[in-house]
Amino acid sequence: MERTTQNMNAGWGAATRYPDPAITALDKRFEAYWIKLAAVERLATGMRWAEGPVWFGDGRYLLWSDIPNNRIMKWEEETGAVSVFRQPSNFANGHTRDRQGRLVSCEHGARRVTRTEYDGSITVLQDSFAGKKLNSPNDVVVASDGAIWFTDPPFGLMGNYEGHKSKSEIGQNVYRIDGQTGTASIVADDVLGPNGLCFSPDGSKLYIVESRGVPTRKILAYDVVDQGRRIDNRRILIDAGPGTPDGMRCDRDGNLWCGWGMGDPALDGVMVFAPDGMPLGRIALPERCANLCFGGRANSRLFMASSQSVYALYVNVAGA
Repeated sequence: MERTTQNMNAGWGAATRYPDPAITALDKRFEAYWIKLAAVERLATGMRWAEGPVWFGDGRYLLWSDIPNNRIMKWEEETGAVSVFRQPSNFANGHTRDRQGRLVSCEHGARRVTRTEYDGSITVLQDSFAGKKLNSPNDVVVASDGAIWFTDPPFGLMGNYEGHKSKSEIGQNVYRIDGQTGTASIVADDVLGPNGLCFSPDGSKLYIVESRGVPTRKILAYDVVDQGRRIDNRRILIDAGPGTPDGMRCDRDGNLWCGWGMGDPALDGVMVFAPDGMPLGRIALPERCANLCFGGRANSRLFMASSQSVYALYVNVAGA
């Protein structure tokens, strides 16, 4: 049952002039995507760790996880109302929608990937592999063929704040669940701390955040091969240096919009990269951005789940 929460908009100081000084072009190509009369807005605050935003255009609302509070939150575009969509959520993290529009969720607490059916019932898509429990599924995307791809690092097993403290039974893998048979397979077992992932607009490439990369964190690129069943040709697209990439999504032009931050507050926000890995622009936020998605009427509003808050910005490109 949904219930309205307290006012979640206290404490945010919006930009009072245009263009918003929080937005910076690092390459002239970013100018094409920057709406100079749009500013960063805070839609909600009061979370403990906001993650996994997903847009429901048919209902004009946004869902996202508040992991430590064990709940999924909802923001309604028409009214701006913020409410609890589901609690408990099994410490849900990343979300997406399948090709039929159903919610697909990664649950730290139950160590599984689930689908919410039209009637609200929950179907378990995967909670183990080869007889061993999954770790704590983190982020998830759906390919054009209906296959579900997700990452499974052990972050939710490290304590009782974002899951349940436990021992890992299996490696840190990236999985694919076949859209027709429901059969799961490991598509990558060599990513250190696999985290955010997304496809290029044409589905020919898969990007994965290596959040425990040594000596620096990285965004890896792969070619999707074998009629969408495997990935090959691993390469480093972006070396994050002192930064920490997390969740990410592609726009229709193939640019990567990446949640960024941790450590130096000057890095908190969103980094935008061209398909060749060159930095295009930056959106500075007062909090680390964990994940993001595109949505809104034209699929051109960027929603950013950032630590205790959710922010939004209209941009001049649609999500892929």
